[in-house]
Amino acid sequence: MLCHLQRPIPLAKGLEIDAQLVITLDGDDIKIAGVGSYLIVNFPSQRVFDKITSGPPKDPNAPKKPKDPNAPDPLQQLNDLALRLGLVLDMRVANKTHVTFGTGSSAKISLNAVLGKIGSFFRG
Repeated sequence: MLCHLQRPIPLAKGLEIDAQLVITLDGDDIKIAGVGSYLIVNFPSQRVFDKITSGPPKDPNAPKKPKDPNAPDPLQQLNDLALRLGLVLDMRVANKTHVTFGTGSSAKISLNAVLGKIGSFFRG
């Protein structure tokens, strides 16, 4: 039997969490901790952060796809979701905040993120 809802069910406001999780990826520990409405994801290094956020491997021989100007911004989508859930998501690299979601109308990117990205460019 199929059920059809006449209106969407609203997402929870003020979601409360209390959790600690360690995910090991290729020998690197990614730590996730949450208390109340605050969630921290800590990557051990810029290398691990870049590896996780780069997406699937790309074919070097594939033609470049033109960027769609109407495509939604993934950072904005994540920030909007955090706001809807009433969560603050703090993404860190080596215990330094890089990006914070859910605290305003857009994600807050820190100077640590800019310096880390520049540094990873020279490392490899």
